[in-house]
Amino acid sequence: MPSWKELVLTKGHPMQRIYIEKVVVNIGVGTGGEKLEKAADLLKELTGAEPSKRRAKRSIKDFGIRKGEPIGVAVTLRRDKAVEFLTKALQAVNNRVKRTSFDERGNVCFGIKEHILLPGVKYDPAVGIWGMDVCVKLAKPGLRVQLRRRRRSKVGKRQLVTREEAIEFFQKILGVQVD
Repeated sequence: MPSWKELVLTKGHPMQRIYIEKVVVNIGVGTGGEKLEKAADLLKELTGAEPSKRRAKRSIKDFGIRKGEPIGVAVTLRRDKAVEFLTKALQAVNNRVKRTSFDERGNVCFGIKEHILLPGVKYDPAVGIWGMDVCVKLAKPGLRVQLRRRRRSKVGKRQLVTREEAIEFFQKILGVQVD
């Protein structure tokens, strides 16, 4: 498996290289309690990282959700762990991603209907079957200037990843077919 440093789309200038900054894996449960714990354990087993609980932003009476109640779990992966999980996740969707999954900032999100589609994962009746969302953030060097806390500054438009560059990265570097 290639290192995260090798998965780079190089263009003319070194500051125009595109790389995977992070991969966020999210399982939305909808309720707390035992179901949420099972989803957290599954996510920890699949990614090897400790998941964080996500809370409801607002109350929805019809679904029985109160504001501030934990309703999902998510994990942020970076570097080699991100590349390793992303290759498995892309195999689960047959290396195909829809063109509408790419946004104008170069982020890509796709869903996996059942976690047992990931290679090397077997069905466990105690855990059940869970679907998940996988979001990939692509970046160029220098983007940290816009996101850091101290001495934050603006970044030019050429330093942002566009939809076309993200599609090119997925096709050339990861070998994904974009429909």
